[in-house]
Amino acid sequence: MRILALDLGTSSVRGLVLDAAARPLPGALARRPADVVIGDTGEATLDARAYLGALIECLDELAGARHLDGVELVVASAQWHSVVPLDPGGGPLGPVLTWLDTRPVAPAGVRGPQDADAFHRRTGTWWHRFYWSVRLPWLRERAGDGRMRFAGLVEYIFGMLLDEEVMSISQASGTGLLDLRTLDWDPEACELAGVRPGELPALAAPSWSGRLRADFARRWPALRTARWAPPSGDGAASNVGSGCFDTRRAAVTVGTSAAVRLVQRVEAGAELPPLPEELWRYRVDHDHVVTGTAFSGGGSLYAWARREMRLPDGPELDQALARIPPGSGVPADPRLGGDRPPGLAPAGSGMLAGLGFNTTSVDILAGLMGALCVQVAVGVAAIESTLDASVQVVLGGGAVAASGWWRRTFAVELAPREVHHVRNPEIGAVGAALVAIGRLDGATGLERIVRTDEDESATATRSDRPQYPS
Repeated sequence: MRILALDLGTSSVRGLVLDAAARPLPGALARRPADVVIGDTGEATLDARAYLGALIECLDELAGARHLDGVELVVASAQWHSVVPLDPGGGPLGPVLTWLDTRPVAPAGVRGPQDADAFHRRTGTWWHRFYWSVRLPWLRERAGDGRMRFAGLVEYIFGMLLDEEVMSISQASGTGLLDLRTLDWDPEACELAGVRPGELPALAAPSWSGRLRADFARRWPALRTARWAPPSGDGAASNVGSGCFDTRRAAVTVGTSAAVRLVQRVEAGAELPPLPEELWRYRVDHDHVVTGTAFSGGGSLYAWARREMRLPDGPELDQALARIPPGSGVPADPRLGGDRPPGLAPAGSGMLAGLGFNTTSVDILAGLMGALCVQVAVGVAAIESTLDASVQVVLGGGAVAASGWWRRTFAVELAPREVHHVRNPEIGAVGAALVAIGRLDGATGLERIVRTDEDESATATRSDRPQYPS
C-alpha cells in the first residue's frame, strides 16, 4: 500500500507519497508556494481558488511521474483556524482568512461568553479574533447578508474534490465552536458567532471516508478507489509525526509560526484534563486532545530577518551565529506578527532594544531567535503545571532544522529538561498518516528522534535578560 499525504500549509502546498509505515518515498514529492497577501492593517489572506489550483498541479505532477500508482489512502495535514465564506454552490465569496490575520473584531454591543472560564474549558479557546466566534460575524458584515456558509480552507478543497463535504473533528476543534467533550457544535459559541442553520459543515463521524468526484477520478485514475481520511490539524499531525503522542514528550514545532503542544488520550464524553487559562486545547481525533500555546514568530521571523538584513544562509550564517553565545544577542520582542490567543497585541508589536554602533545584523537575528526560545520555555512550563512530572522536549520543523545555533539555544532555555530533535522534515504529513492508520506511536524510535547537538554552550547557565513587554 502507498499513502498520499497532503500538507496544506500557510506558506506552501505539498503532496508526497509514503509507504505503508508512513515513511516518505524518495523523490515522490511535489510542492507549490502559497501566496499569502499581507496588508498593513493586519490582513493575511489566501486565494482559495489559486490554492486549489496549486494542489491540483502537485497531484498532476505526482501522477505524471507514476508516484500515485498503488495509493490506497489519502491523508492531509491542514492549517488550523482558516475560514472562508462560501456561496450556496461552494464558491468563495472572498479570500481565506489565515491564522495570521488580526483584523476581525467582535460586533459592537456583544458581551462575550456568560462564563468565560466555562467557555474556555468546553471549547479549549477564548472569545478572540483568532476564532470563528468573532470571525464569522466580521466576515458576514463584509460578505453581505445573503445566503452563505462557512468552511476552513481544507473543507473548501475537499468539497471541490470529493463526493461529500464534511469537517473533521480535528479541524472543527480549531474553530473555537466545538465542545471538546461532546464533540458537537457548542450552542453558546455558535450563538456568539451568529450561526444560522446550514452555515456550518457537517461533522465527520469516526468511520468517515471520502472518495474523489467522478471528474477528478478520471483525471487521476490511480486515485479512483483511494479512501480519503478526515484531515488532521497541522499542529496535531506535527506532534504525532514528532513522536509526541502522550504525556512523556512535548513537541516544540517551528514552521511558519512556533508552538508547544502535548497530546493526551481523552475519549469522546470523558472528563477533560485541567486547562490553565493561558493554554488552548484542540482535538487530534475522537480519542485524543492536544494542549498547548503558539506564537506568531517562527520561521517567518527567521525569514524576515534574513531577507531584510540580507543575511547569508546555511553554514555561513551558522558560523556567524556561533560567535554569539546562546542566551545573548539584542534584547527583542519577537511579536512582529502580533499575539496568538489569548494575547491581543496587534501585528507590528515587535521591538528591539539596546542597539549600539557595535550591533550587527547577526546580533539582531540572534536576539529575535533567542526571544522566541524564552517564549517557548514559558509555554513548556505552563504545560508541565498540569502534569506530575517534567517532560522531554522534541524540536521539529524546517526552521530549527536549518539552524544548529537555534537548536542549541532552545536546549539552553529548556534546561534541565532533556531536549531532542526530530530530523524528519515531513513531520506533519507523516503524523497525519499515522493518525489515519491508528498508529500514533509509529514515529517513535532512535532512528527518528536523536539527541540535540550539544556543546559547552548547551550546558551554560542561562543569563537574566529583559522580557518582552506584556
